[in-house]
Amino acid sequence: MDTPAPSPAAETLNRDGLWAMPAGPPHEEMHVAQNAVVRDLVIGAADALTLPFALAAGLSGAGAANPLVVTAGLAVIAAGGIARSLRGYLDARNEADHYLAERGREEEETVEYADRERWEVAAILHRYGVRGDALRLSVDSICADQRRWVDFMMRFELDLKEPEPQRAAQAALTTGFASVAGGLVPLAPFILVTGAPTALAISAALTGIAMAGLGWLRACATGLPALRGAVQAVMIGASAAAAAAMVARAVAG
Repeated sequence: MDTPAPSPAAETLNRDGLWAMPAGPPHEEMHVAQNAVVRDLVIGAADALTLPFALAAGLSGAGAANPLVVTAGLAVIAAGGIARSLRGYLDARNEADHYLAERGREEEETVEYADRERWEVAAILHRYGVRGDALRLSVDSICADQRRWVDFMMRFELDLKEPEPQRAAQAALTTGFASVAGGLVPLAPFILVTGAPTALAISAALTGIAMAGLGWLRACATGLPALRGAVQAVMIGASAAAAAAMVARAVAG
């Protein structure tokens, strides 16, 4: 007969009163979605790939020479890099400001409306199946320390996570760098290759590969099927390029 596993009460507790972690999957698991730097790189580069390639395809389709394509492309890359960098910074700052405002409100409510906030803690635990004496003891334990109390409400009532320090600056730099690097991918062949048709063919191949890779990473970061993410990214880029080329040909007559 198999020997039953020891109950938590029979095990040695650590100084925090928690028993040792049983064997299982690695405690530190790698999740792309949790890595803010990877997410910024993917978003910045993916957004920057489409417009420069569409612009290059459109200008090439209208008969523009490579120097004009490069000049226009560099202008778009510079403007897009600055815009995405500022957007990343402001989004991160707004997220941090929102968290601080909500935390300040929760801190005030745990003082001014303590009974109501204790009831909300009990209601949350009740949804997870905590009942009777265990519920009362859990509420008392959580609410015994205001910081722990507010942390609990931020996580389980508001579903907000404290932003990392320096997140705004990191987001601005990462997104801006990824935007510039991504924009140079479709433009590089027009800088290095003389003939516009050849440059466009190489640019299309490089951009398609880059879009597929970034679409795959973005899908992994959001828990979606990787192949579907890659195909969708390529389809979006191809549609934008085709639209730009048709407009350029129509304008050029």
